[in-house]
Amino acid sequence: MAIRTKLTVRDDKPATPAATGSDAKPKRQVSEEEKAQRKERVVAAKDALARSVGLRGEQVAPARAALKLYLQRLNDPKQPDDAMFKALLEAPFQAPPKKKVEGRR
Repeated sequence: MAIRTKLTVRDDKPATPAATGSDAKPKRQVSEEEKAQRKERVVAAKDALARSVGLRGEQVAPARAALKLYLQRLNDPKQPDDAMFKALLEAPFQAPPKKKVEGRR
């Protein structure tokens, strides 16, 4: 039995609609105020990371990871509010609450 070759017709259309640019979402315009706030937050997050390098404790590693994740996701549309961001900055420096020990004293 002979092997048949398949002939395909070349499509002039791009494979994805995003490649054309006409169907792509319009880029979000960022105001100067938002840019300034973002720059301040980046500086504050980098400063907190730099200051927390030598710290020890069980709260330091997860807090540093959260700060790094924040810096990686700067372009996400949903950003933490000011109170949440402040807590994120202070997390590596706060001692964790002491655990209650049940039993004899």
